[in-house]
Amino acid sequence: MTRTITVPHPRGTGRARQLWCSLPTELARRFRPHADPLSRRILEEIQRAVPEYAKPLEGEFGKMIVLAIEQAVLSCIDSIDDLPSTEDNWPKLFREVGKRVHHDGGSLNSLQAAYRAGGRAAWRYVAELGQAHRFPAAVLCVGAEAIFAYVDEISSYSVEGYTLAQAMATGTLERRRRRLLELLLATPPSSPATLATMAKAANWAMPEWVTVVALDPRDEQHLAPAPQVAGDVLLDLEGTEPCLLTPHPDRDLLGLEGRLPGWRAAVGPRVRPADAATSALWARRTLDLVRRGLVEDRAVTRTADHLATHWLLADRFLLDELSDKTLAPFAGLTVKQQVRLAETLLSWLEHNGNTPDIAQALGVHPQTVRYRVSQLSDLFGDRLADPAQRLEIQMTLRAHQLLGTEPPGEH
Repeated sequence: MTRTITVPHPRGTGRARQLWCSLPTELARRFRPHADPLSRRILEEIQRAVPEYAKPLEGEFGKMIVLAIEQAVLSCIDSIDDLPSTEDNWPKLFREVGKRVHHDGGSLNSLQAAYRAGGRAAWRYVAELGQAHRFPAAVLCVGAEAIFAYVDEISSYSVEGYTLAQAMATGTLERRRRRLLELLLATPPSSPATLATMAKAANWAMPEWVTVVALDPRDEQHLAPAPQVAGDVLLDLEGTEPCLLTPHPDRDLLGLEGRLPGWRAAVGPRVRPADAATSALWARRTLDLVRRGLVEDRAVTRTADHLATHWLLADRFLLDELSDKTLAPFAGLTVKQQVRLAETLLSWLEHNGNTPDIAQALGVHPQTVRYRVSQLSDLFGDRLADPAQRLEIQMTLRAHQLLGTEPPGEH
């Protein structure tokens, strides 16, 4: 064997070929006579492992699957020999496979399972041959990585082809954009290849940043008119969670209030397109704060203006645990005493102990404030002198204030 194995570091498109090229060229001569039996082994494993492919492969679809397997095997061997190969045709061939599967009503999940089964069969065959010829372990390791990198690459091409065929079948550009929005907001997220293909079919340029705006028709509106938005804004007003997604937040969020008659809206954080579902999640949570009366009901509410509120109310179990810990001194008091002293304590923390400001905020006499603060000092003692404990107390009291609930020391 005449070539030293050097495993390249770059990943992504073409990595499989880089790995094949790093193998000794002599392997190509040894593997070439095995191209046909290896192809048959792969096909047999696919038909055994994937029920959808267990039937005889007939017609155009069957011919394409057999051709794809044969070409995959030959192109890998050619890559080892560093010969001009069919690599440049990989995208076209395997995209066509994906398109054909969709055209014939096949399942994308089954197609991807077929690729995985084929990769396993190829590796088992190569491993058996390698052991018989006593190939070095390093050679077999690189071979295994090359096989599965190649499977990932050609599988991604087929996913693109399937998605494109699916997109074209949906008909109008409006429906394609609706489908694109569904994919962008899907959980778990769709693959970048799938999104790129769908965006192309929808004639929508994939932006660097996006923002999701959750929408809610106001109760007094029987049929809110469609928002006035730019043509490249993705919009869904018919689903259970109406929203829009803008690829140009700086442009579309300016003066948004005037373009949403009959709607209340909550703006999620600006994110990369792959994280659009996260922007939608926080936009909807912000809309929920508005519905619950926890933040002011405006035409447009921005998540960024209420991050602390989201944080404080993120987990009720943790709030209750924190209440038990920080407000334990209130445990022996009546509910009325707890409410009065909790209100005073929060105001004392927010106003840095300034008695006149606390009295004005609470609408009571300064002497009443001093009396209550004396009670709090007796209850909490040194805790009020500890900055960390003061912060925990203030967060807990503020969360209960937002929720409109009493802050008991024990449940």
